[in-house]
Amino acid sequence: MGRDRLWRVGLYIRLSREDGRQESLSIGNQRKILLDFLTNDFTGRWELAGEYIDDGLTGTDDSREGFQTMIGHIRAGKVNCVLCKTLSRAFRNYADQGYFLEEFFPRHRTRFIALGSPRVDSFLDPEAVQTGLEIPINGILNDRYAARTSADVRRTLDMKRRRGEFIGSFAPYGYAKDPGDRNRLIPDPAAAEVVRAIFSWYVEGLGKGAIAARLNEKGIPNPAAYKEGQGLAYHRDNDGLWSAMTVGRILANPVYGGTMVQGRQRVVSYKVHQTMSVPQEDWYMVEGTHAPIVSPDLLERARAIRENRTRRTPGRGEVHLLAGFLRCADCGASMTRKTARGIVYYTCSTYRRKSPKACTSHTVREDKVTARLGEVLGCGPADLTRPLLFQKLRCVRVHQGGELAVEENLTET
Repeated sequence: MGRDRLWRVGLYIRLSREDGRQESLSIGNQRKILLDFLTNDFTGRWELAGEYIDDGLTGTDDSREGFQTMIGHIRAGKVNCVLCKTLSRAFRNYADQGYFLEEFFPRHRTRFIALGSPRVDSFLDPEAVQTGLEIPINGILNDRYAARTSADVRRTLDMKRRRGEFIGSFAPYGYAKDPGDRNRLIPDPAAAEVVRAIFSWYVEGLGKGAIAARLNEKGIPNPAAYKEGQGLAYHRDNDGLWSAMTVGRILANPVYGGTMVQGRQRVVSYKVHQTMSVPQEDWYMVEGTHAPIVSPDLLERARAIRENRTRRTPGRGEVHLLAGFLRCADCGASMTRKTARGIVYYTCSTYRRKSPKACTSHTVREDKVTARLGEVLGCGPADLTRPLLFQKLRCVRVHQGGELAVEENLTET
């Protein structure tokens, strides 16, 4: 590379969340320092090819948008000199630093300059980059600093999770962040009404797909579209429509009963930012952290229907009439449905699915239950519907031997 070469300079600027908003590390301050160096101290002819900025991103991997755009421009020949404030602005990962300084930049005949300590200029002092110790040692220190910072942040977040403080970027659909305490959730009245309707429709007999269709017919935007419509920087590729999967996630989320559940996923490491699922026993679950928007009774009924995995009536898309209403009088568990020789029975789910030692069968025939409910509600068994049961009943407790205790007068939600 001759000294009369024209250097097409790309300024690389990065500010991470861990940096906070320190003025010395701000985007504006970094830009000022780099431009001042170009104007007064740069060796060689130069022209500014572009600025590449990553704001709020870690330097522990190279997947940053600004960084990758710059790399693409280097490959295309638009940039042949990279200028940044310090090595740590470009790299917090020792392996990445070694690859780019010792392999990628030389292969693409690209000059790399970092102004901090140590000062790096791969054109004026190539030996320091290729064979010196100071730059690799500095890279190791930057890498270890990132590891320590990541561990400190993780400990802080785990402490907040244990206390039931919300640490997500966006509140769950149905809630908003409290303006006075960003770690606390408060109901969002409009979205909370939709959540309550979803639970009510599900317990009344609508399937998840049918609920999604009803919401779409009403023109109600799905959670992602709703958040964007509220002016939040929540960007997802979606058509604004509800799906059965979205409805299912809402029905399965304990947050609507006032229980905070966090830590379901975690990143592989401070260098590998892919997420992995966490076993349920390691989740952070704290009850009573915020106001519920769905009643305990409605939550329990929906849970019972989900856990029973009730079969749909062929061609109708509805749950079975009694799903979610029958409870074991002794252990409180839901009753599971089974058919034998054309007769439908309900049996305690604890006895059937967990252990015969944990409870007894409490078996009862379905026709006996519907006959009893007809007597209580003053109608024939054929006139029973899920909306009617949902309106009039709290639950039916089944005692051993098949005796039924009907609890009436559920307050409508």
